[in-house]
Amino acid sequence: MTTYPNINETKEVLKQLVSIPSPSGNTGKVIGFVEDYLKDLQVETNRNRKGGLIATLPGKKNDEHRMLTAHVDTLGAMVKEVKDNGRLRIDLIGGFHFNAVEGEYCEIQTSGGNVFTGTILMHQTSVHVYKDAGKAERNQENMEVRIDAEVENADDIRALGIEVGDFVAFDPRVQLTDTGFIKSRHLDDKASVAVLLQLIKRLKEENVMLPYTTHFLISNNEEIGYGGNSNITPETVEYMAVDMGAMGDGQSTDEYTVSICVKDASGPYHYGLRKHLVNLSETNDIKYKLDIYPYYGSDASAAMGAGHDIIHGLIGPGIDSSHAYERTHEKSLHHTEELLYHYIQSDLVEY
Repeated sequence: MTTYPNINETKEVLKQLVSIPSPSGNTGKVIGFVEDYLKDLQVETNRNRKGGLIATLPGKKNDEHRMLTAHVDTLGAMVKEVKDNGRLRIDLIGGFHFNAVEGEYCEIQTSGGNVFTGTILMHQTSVHVYKDAGKAERNQENMEVRIDAEVENADDIRALGIEVGDFVAFDPRVQLTDTGFIKSRHLDDKASVAVLLQLIKRLKEENVMLPYTTHFLISNNEEIGYGGNSNITPETVEYMAVDMGAMGDGQSTDEYTVSICVKDASGPYHYGLRKHLVNLSETNDIKYKLDIYPYYGSDASAAMGAGHDIIHGLIGPGIDSSHAYERTHEKSLHHTEELLYHYIQSDLVEY
């Protein structure tokens, strides 16, 4: 089996990232983890007002910049209603369906700083009681959180400090297999964040001087549409989102290559940049797939929608079963890092 330099370190960082709860709107802890990681590498960072983190590596030229971004916020939920039956109704954060989290362990993060565990279940779960247990619709009306505490009514729940607006995070259930697979929730997009952190570490260890000043935005609101649409310097020419490659019927993306997105729901990505990425891949023996993601938007498309005059691209590791219990392979992480490594040392695309 082929081994890849530093892949075990990348996987270990990824395991730590997915183990830190960070639903959109409540990402301070994981941003702090990334901040400390970069501080240890002596990389300059600052936080934007939205709570995202920007790291900067100086380049030979400072009149033209690059920006790379990956998002550390994840899908999650928020307490919608404290129910009289001692359970919680939830409202979803991000674009997924209730069936994707049925039976999942979760934790409720109270505004007072306490954490309670629970399980997301259908109200009509018991087949010994409910005739329609298998047929009832998985929706907000029927799904609820069973709290791991002795509660029988709404007053009992509120006595714990749980209230409407508290965040609910899903258990990642992360596993690293001997066959090179990484199984976990929230590989979208913490797999890409791990790749970027490993890339920065590699550049620092090799004392690489980049051709252009390069910013790395760890965004924290991508799942709700606006994580990477600000804090782009006027000098930024190219903006590269590093986010999951979508897999499924009709898709060419797989778990063993880097996926280069040519188009998503926002429209085509920059043609010249796409051809540049393909050329870099073929020149450096990087395994890649070109693909279209039909129901997808990225931080790069959000930046374009905000009116920034930039060249935009999107690449990332292939992720199976997106927005559910996801999976990728170390090969995909490796090829994504290799493409980024060669990309940020290359010349800018002409425009």
